[in-house]
Amino acid sequence: MITNILGIKRLMQGVLFLLAAAAVATAQSKEAEPSAKEPLIEQRLIHISEELRCLVCQNESLASSRAELANDLREEVRLLIRQDKSDAAIKAYLVERYGDFVLYRPEVKPLTWLLWFGPFALLLCGLVGMALYVRQRQAVQKLAKPLSEKERDQVRVLLKNGESP
Repeated sequence: MITNILGIKRLMQGVLFLLAAAAVATAQSKEAEPSAKEPLIEQRLIHISEELRCLVCQNESLASSRAELANDLREEVRLLIRQDKSDAAIKAYLVERYGDFVLYRPEVKPLTWLLWFGPFALLLCGLVGMALYVRQRQAVQKLAKPLSEKERDQVRVLLKNGESP
């Protein structure tokens, strides 16, 4: 009984400690600062960086990545926006510097044909291969003639005796 009372007392002390810690943290928190002093630049940055790939994460856009390199690239894009470069000029600069991989949707050009059309070509090859395989199997089944009654009797005898042909 006494141990139960001590356990409850410790539990209450822990809860009070957590509440006090939460109150202190709330009192010390500040209001969130706006993401930039220039909202138009930030809007453009977000628009552009959603179309760019993080070079570290590879499957994330530059806008959603938290990698250090992504932060550096966003700063570089901000600088280019401040220099009044167009979106196309910014993308061209980044492609020149980092290659087509930096774009989430690379342009369709001879260098990226494999990227754009490769999956469809593989799918087509797979379908053609499967069609040829099915056609071959059907041809083999048509050529195979059923066993005669005499051959069936021989198979039954072999199976009963456990012998191999």
